Amino acid sequence: MDGCAATAWCNARGMPPIRSIGRRAQFWRSPADQPRWARPTLLVLAACSAVLYGWRSGTYLEGYYAAAVRSMSMSWHNFVFAAFDPAGTITLDKLPGAFWVQALSVRIFGLHTWAIVAPQVVEGVLTVLVFYRVVRRLCGAQVAILAAGVLTVSPAVVTLDRGNISDTLMILLLVLAADATASAVIDGRLVSMVLAGVWVGLAFQAKMIEAWMVLPALALVLVVAAPGRLRRRMSGAVVVAVVASVVSLSWMTAITLVPSPSRPYVDGSQHDSVFAQVFVYNGIGRVDQETPNQLLSQSLGLVIPPPPPPSWHRLLTGSLGRDIGWLLPAAAASGVAALVVTRRRDRRDRQRAHVLIWGVWLVALATVFSVGSSLNPYYVAALAPPVAALVASGAQLAWRRRDRPSTRLVVAVTLVGTVVYGVALVPAVGTGLPGWLVPVVIVLGALALVGTVVSTARPRGDRRARGILLAVVSVCLLAPTVASVSAVTARLGPFDTPFQPPKVTVAVRQFFGVLDATRVLIPKLEQARNGAPFLMATQTSALAAPFIYDTGEEVLPIGGYTGTIPSPTLVRLQALVRSGAFHLVIQAHGATDPRLRWIVRTCLALPPASGPGVPKSTDYALFYCRSGT
Repeated sequence: MDGCAATAWCNARGMPPIRSIGRRAQFWRSPADQPRWARPTLLVLAACSAVLYGWRSGTYLEGYYAAAVRSMSMSWHNFVFAAFDPAGTITLDKLPGAFWVQALSVRIFGLHTWAIVAPQVVEGVLTVLVFYRVVRRLCGAQVAILAAGVLTVSPAVVTLDRGNISDTLMILLLVLAADATASAVIDGRLVSMVLAGVWVGLAFQAKMIEAWMVLPALALVLVVAAPGRLRRRMSGAVVVAVVASVVSLSWMTAITLVPSPSRPYVDGSQHDSVFAQVFVYNGIGRVDQETPNQLLSQSLGLVIPPPPPPSWHRLLTGSLGRDIGWLLPAAAASGVAALVVTRRRDRRDRQRAHVLIWGVWLVALATVFSVGSSLNPYYVAALAPPVAALVASGAQLAWRRRDRPSTRLVVAVTLVGTVVYGVALVPAVGTGLPGWLVPVVIVLGALALVGTVVSTARPRGDRRARGILLAVVSVCLLAPTVASVSAVTARLGPFDTPFQPPKVTVAVRQFFGVLDATRVLIPKLEQARNGAPFLMATQTSALAAPFIYDTGEEVLPIGGYTGTIPSPTLVRLQALVRSGAFHLVIQAHGATDPRLRWIVRTCLALPPASGPGVPKSTDYALFYCRSGT
């Protein structure tokens, strides 16, 4: 059948011509409403993000989460109830949304580091693609490409997406919510508002209350910029909030309705309540109370460095500054400038709607991160989308108003501030720090500044003005881009920050890596197990995690993650010992918990583990409990 006959055959059956089918299959071609270069450039950025997030990733895993993922992959009961241990005695101390995805991956592909990390890589790449779409809806393809590029090389995002932390999925779902909201701003459709609420609710399943911090941004832009009367716009904001609440609380409500004997105990709660876990332990308790890691260290008698104290400049200095701070001042300046320029425009102006979404998102989360008592480095990755969006729209604003002296002044000040601040963030010595970075940034910054100062107003389309603006943007992006690349080459992950002290890198890998000591101990533990159903019991889920991850056997966690949770009860623990469910117990010396003191009084103390490959730092008390005790 020749080409003409094939086309006629397709037409006779109402099918698109073969040529049309071929064009549709060429997914790298831009749609008709976008520049020809847009989609190919976006695909290149997506490929770059996949390399940054995936290459040499998985150096270590957050062991507590990894152990829970293995347990959840072992049975559908554990999967549904987010059980931490294989026997399903206690849950994770978080909602399981992101870990469901990891558990499904492990169930399909088997237990491998890459099977746990791969979902985060895919979610990170999807975030870049969706982020491009939401920015394009309101500001066009050029701004969207620049924003996607800034997001791709954000150090906080790069390090986050190289591990097994739930924030990656939360960020993807919140960007999807922003996309649905932008669609509602344009067309006012109810289905877009409902979809925005659904995405926020699913993001809540991934990271709980943090996802709700974005709701004010979505509601405000709907009230200000959506079509229709004020009453209709306010109703749309209410729809988003109600749908988000229903979806957010759905799994929690369902779990609460299940009788306690039929499900694991809820970790993070003193009364087996998932609502207490979410809104107290992971909610208000993070504002001015001791963090779970601090409680864990007290239980085990460890000393861990406290997080940076709350302050207005918390995100701009030290390790957090090297994670997200590089472009924060530039993003703030861009947002303020855009609001000033658009203050007299029609309320439905898309550029102002863009600034409202991302500006309020940035302010809300930055405020929470600045005052909270608990702040892990990977938290700040949630600030990367608004920073990228505001910086990109600021560049567009500077281009459109390039003929004004005031614009050149603002660009020059922003350039100088970003370069000086970036140089101040770079430490004298750090993991993966190239010695040429600071001199190159200073020299290129000076050249870009000279070009900005001596430039004169040019008509639109002037190549010189475009080149100067491109140089300014490139210089501002140089330091964070190098920070991201260095994080990849140094195999850093979510608990690391770019250019951190080498001793911190070593400490993080020792704490979160798969310890050889665990694997060396397992044969000895199996011998002492003496046929018991459980491998052993440990004080806290944190001590149980590496053994569960390596063996898939039940290691009974006493006290949950922090060691302070009343699961199992003393009566239950005594019954398990009498029945011979386990014999070995590992706990900290001098533990004061009544359950552990009973172990000390009742069971036989064993000498510390020793032998080839067992480090002397394994300093915990070991006990052997006889059946019927």
